Amino acid sequence: MKFKNYLESITGIGIYPLISLIIFIGFFGLVTLYVLKGNKKHFDKLSHLPISEKEPI
Repeated sequence: MKFKNYLESITGIGIYPLISLIIFIGFFGLVTLYVLKGNKKHFDKLSHLPISEKEPI
């Protein structure tokens, strides 16, 4: 018996791909909003952290 046949025998298995897609789109959307609406000065400081010779933030 193939793995696909095992999954088809589980009742209500079709909802899990939909739930994972909704979680992925929600997370991706929130991260996109955070980057677009975020404080540009803060992101600029973070981009120079590894090579900055100043005191840490």
